Amino acid sequence: MKAAVISSPGVVRIETVEDPTPGPRDVVVQVAACGLCGTDLHILQGEFAPTLPIVPGHEFAGEVVALGSEVRELSVGDRVAADPSLYCHECHYCRLGRNNLCERWAAIGVTAPGGAAEYAVAPAANCVRLPDHVRTRDAALIEPLSCAVRGYDVLRSRLATQVLIYGSGTMGLMMLELAKRTGAAVVDVVDVNSERLATARSLGCTEAATSADEIQRPRGWDVVIDATGNQEAIQDALGRVGKGGTYLQFGVSDYAARATIEPYRIYNQEITITGSMAVLHSFERAADLFAAGVLDPEVFISDRVPLDDYAAALQQFRAGKGRKIQVVP
Repeated sequence: MKAAVISSPGVVRIETVEDPTPGPRDVVVQVAACGLCGTDLHILQGEFAPTLPIVPGHEFAGEVVALGSEVRELSVGDRVAADPSLYCHECHYCRLGRNNLCERWAAIGVTAPGGAAEYAVAPAANCVRLPDHVRTRDAALIEPLSCAVRGYDVLRSRLATQVLIYGSGTMGLMMLELAKRTGAAVVDVVDVNSERLATARSLGCTEAATSADEIQRPRGWDVVIDATGNQEAIQDALGRVGKGGTYLQFGVSDYAARATIEPYRIYNQEITITGSMAVLHSFERAADLFAAGVLDPEVFISDRVPLDDYAAALQQFRAGKGRKIQVVP
């Protein structure tokens, strides 16, 4: 089959690789679409994936075309979205129910061949069957939505909070949509990309600006979310949290990124700084939200490109052009 392969840092090519074979509890999925993510850029630059080469792609959906010998809950022809998480279920954190912190953490498209290919293997237990009204290729949005749902699980937001989101790419926009639905009174968005800010305005944010200085919130914000992973944005965001507020590191930064905190301010103003890592007990809920229409795929997906153009699509994503870019085998 044809697949995108990151063979070494900075090098990605389309190659012919062996067709996948399912294990006893796996299925083979014919990929309908695979979304690009900031994690893919980190893998390309030699971070996140423990070893190379790897077939990337952890946001994918498609049709089941083969079953492992012990799979009973799915059938050939089922349309599914796949949770890429591969937990050991044995380590200290898995036994505490904190599987996303698994000491042997693994994921399809990061440590195992992913969905940037014609076919991908996934555990049957990780696959959610799609309802008839959900288009298969659109359902690749469920995985990033499940990360956003996890983020809001961490926040445990109260009604009528004032929220500031840094970044209006796909993940920032998803956090915007969830903020609206979890009772935020104000949802402001900051981004240096004017095209993306226009999308945030169209989705109903309260204020959209290129700098938080342009927004009049003299007491700061109750919740500040970084969805950029950008060091400068993170540093600015940390200073925008109001008294008793919470800062959520949601965007994936470079390993080398650093930010300075003010310990006295954190103590004196009872500020919470926390993070949200990938997916945890949120994939099925994200699938339900997606089926209920929490996201409009026509807004969120800006580009669908052939798998052959994977390298160019990564460069477009790196340049901040568009919103969610999907590759279609």
